[in-house]
Amino acid sequence: MTTTRIPLHLRELVRQRAGNRCEYCQASEWLSGQLCHVDHVVPLAAGGATEAANLCLACAACNGSKLTRTDAADPLTGERVALFHPRQQQWSDHFAWSTDGTTIVGLTACGRATVEALQLNRALAVAARTLWVSIGRHPPDQA
Repeated sequence: MTTTRIPLHLRELVRQRAGNRCEYCQASEWLSGQLCHVDHVVPLAAGGATEAANLCLACAACNGSKLTRTDAADPLTGERVALFHPRQQQWSDHFAWSTDGTTIVGLTACGRATVEALQLNRALAVAARTLWVSIGRHPPDQA
């Protein structure tokens, strides 16, 4: 596995740009008590660069599920599609919150594939969101 040190100024830019929130599952660092990772959207192994346009904030669970993947199967059609790219796509174009605000619904092939591949509705995430909803801190506003 290839690793590279991401300069502090880029880490801070990514964290600020993301509002201290995972750009995949939208988990808040502040609510979860966990710092997110700075993720290469297109992995270094696939030719991705360590530059702002290819970096996003990802919680440990999303980052660990994504690994070096850039595509996955759409569970509806079985077709392989690109995963959600936070620098090139808007979250709200591909995802929505369930009416109770605890699960993420994929609206497009990309969204559905990302929900499945990154396990965005894993049991612990849904449990945390349920608590956050009960205290009025979730779901986050989407741009």
